Amino acid sequence: MSHSNLVLLPLILVSLGGLGTGSSPASRGAGGLLLVDNKGDQTLGIVDADAGKQVATVAEGGVTGHEVIASPDGRFAYVPIYGDSGVGKPGSDGRNLIVVDIASRKVVGNVDFGHGVRPHCPIIGPKDGLLYVTTELDNAITVIDPHSLKIVGSIPTGKPESHMLAISHDGRYGYTTNVGSGTVSVLDMRARKTLDVISVAPVVQRIALSVDDRLAFTSDQSKPQLAVIDTSARKVKSWIALPGTGYGSAATEDGRWLVIAMPGVNKVGVIDLKTMRVEHTVDVPPAPQEVLIRPDGAVAYVSCDASRKIAEIRSSDWTVTRLIDAGPSADGLAWAAQK
Repeated sequence: MSHSNLVLLPLILVSLGGLGTGSSPASRGAGGLLLVDNKGDQTLGIVDADAGKQVATVAEGGVTGHEVIASPDGRFAYVPIYGDSGVGKPGSDGRNLIVVDIASRKVVGNVDFGHGVRPHCPIIGPKDGLLYVTTELDNAITVIDPHSLKIVGSIPTGKPESHMLAISHDGRYGYTTNVGSGTVSVLDMRARKTLDVISVAPVVQRIALSVDDRLAFTSDQSKPQLAVIDTSARKVKSWIALPGTGYGSAATEDGRWLVIAMPGVNKVGVIDLKTMRVEHTVDVPPAPQEVLIRPDGAVAYVSCDASRKIAEIRSSDWTVTRLIDAGPSADGLAWAAQK
């Protein structure tokens, strides 16, 4: 196993030359904005990806959102307002989702779920364009028309704490991580029903799909290992040992790598999906949370909760090219394409 262990000290930042200045080739021509949910000050951050700078924040209304998704045309951001607690913990229960006009940097819409549901993970359906949002306290995915902002349906998950959602590229299947029960629900997105519930571990977090949708990945929170789920067989196929407990992950568009945050050890792991082993590790600021692969595949962005930073990692050599200042408790990430 080879490792790219980068100690992010000022001396090394200087010696690398250009790190933090935006001069890295990976940072040029990004052609979009990076959105980040700053839980600590209840704002949506808007980051100029070329400049590597948070250029604006939009207040979420005094209650915390965790995750965000952008509309396909890059005009709007959808932010479910989760509440003031962690998953499964006592606290206030969010009941709405806000819509932010990215250009004007204003809240321009709202969806009220009618009661506290702890809405969390938003996804735009890859084929139907509908907005799907995990609503934990309803044990369901709520379906929203993003144009009318009307709730148009619901998909039961069969388990509580359905925290994160991944949808297959053909839009047919959905997969939720149900945190406290340590399970993954398999959903028929068209028929809007639960097909199966897969037992994985005592507690799980986050979920990602391979680019061919044949595998799903979710992190065991009781030990440092990643479950590899065969989506056809609907069962755990194998386990990948990790240097630390895993969290958010994302596959690169070429299908070769899975990039995973490991908050307990302040590292990002890079898993070779051919060997199913961690082949590289990258040191990042404290508490990495979410991983976003930029559409051109040149960069992986990793939000780092405890440090108000987003690590920009160049995928050609798994090197941190710069650290982008964000807000406190930076968490959910999304990409907003700009013409």
